[in-house]
Amino acid sequence: MSVVLVINADDLGFAPGVNRGIIEAHDAGTLSSASMMVNTPAFTEAVALAASRPRLGVGLHLNLVTGRPLTEAPTLTDPRTGTFHSLGELARRAFTGRVDAADVRRECDAQLRALASAGIIATHLDSHRHAHALPGILPAVAASASEAGVHWVRRPLDHPTLRHPAASARMLALHAAWRRALIDVDPAHLPLLARAPHFRGVALQGAPDVETRLLALLDRLPSGTTELMLHPGHDDATLAAQDPYRQEREREVSALRSPAVRARLERGDVTLVSFAAL
Repeated sequence: MSVVLVINADDLGFAPGVNRGIIEAHDAGTLSSASMMVNTPAFTEAVALAASRPRLGVGLHLNLVTGRPLTEAPTLTDPRTGTFHSLGELARRAFTGRVDAADVRRECDAQLRALASAGIIATHLDSHRHAHALPGILPAVAASASEAGVHWVRRPLDHPTLRHPAASARMLALHAAWRRALIDVDPAHLPLLARAPHFRGVALQGAPDVETRLLALLDRLPSGTTELMLHPGHDDATLAAQDPYRQEREREVSALRSPAVRARLERGDVTLVSFAAL
């Protein structure tokens, strides 16, 4: 079987610096896809940038953990501030049955509509900090994606390895959450989740040697289709106000723009596509 790869940048629309880094990587020919946030400060700019680059596939980066929702979502937000709960608090609420699936469904529908209203038909759906993998959230997200005609929903199940123990611990936590969340998914929506590509990228997050790890990963891709998740971007004040993952994004931009990575992708044994081409 051939090796097909989607290199996807999460967080398009998060901040101007993130937008700039993602576009630089796409223009370098090493990034084929991006997931866009619609309720974050740089959304409007991201829409204009995506419109000017028709070969960049764009999906929804469902955001349930930073900023404010587009809808009334009492079980997803802090009543004192109206902002989303942190990921940790959302996870605690999800695992104890304190997230209303109707809140999740309304918010996911609204974020998909916001993307469509901006002229972008989502090629795929994933989520900020993998929140859609949580119990009580995944069933509603799968239903929303299915009704909206989204063909690909991320299954964030990377492969643990002794080479990267800290990253592997995060991978195992995602595996456990996903297994629990699947129990309540409508059987009609299970095929949508099951057909997702292989998934890689967790071991690259925060790595000081991200370029070296990326090159090694490209040499070990399995047959079939794989999604490789990255978070390229440039640090700026808007990002600093929202997220601690900052200088790490700079390293990812550098890796994606490096001649070595570009040459590796041009070797001919890996076909780089967006989700639109699958």
